[in-house]
Amino acid sequence: GIRCFFSPNMSVGMNVMFRAVQEVAQVLGSDYDVEIIEAHHHLKKDSPSGTAVKLGELAAKALGRDFSRVGVYGRKGMVGERTREEIGMQVIRAGDIVGEHTVLFGGIGERLEIIHRAHSRDNFARGAVRAALWVVDQPNGLYDMQDVLGLKRQAEG
Repeated sequence: GIRCFFSPNMSVGMNVMFRAVQEVAQVLGSDYDVEIIEAHHHLKKDSPSGTAVKLGELAAKALGRDFSRVGVYGRKGMVGERTREEIGMQVIRAGDIVGEHTVLFGGIGERLEIIHRAHSRDNFARGAVRAALWVVDQPNGLYDMQDVLGLKRQAEG
């Protein structure tokens, strides 16, 4: 056997955000709309980013929804009210933005935003080093940053 490590994002802060989004979505429930706004440099090839999609999937799962069915990418040409179930995804590509992700929970009379801003790509390298140092002391298996940071939810195993 081997030890294998995989994570959609190596940033420690983003991985804390992954967990926070799950917890907040579960607590706020269906009374709040969920929107995700992500921004990256103008040379980024994928849209939306894998990290933004992961945030949408985590929020949807916490709300008992299937993100592949409720994810809405942009709203051009859409007429009518937003559905209660949808999770909106907005994308910005401009300048040299390293990475910014906002998950907005909008309720009546208030909103809560969870934001992660990467100012440098160095944070991804620091996360990778932290993971490498951690995984060498683990038994054979598949691990991710949630394991490294001790953030794995009990139901996830």
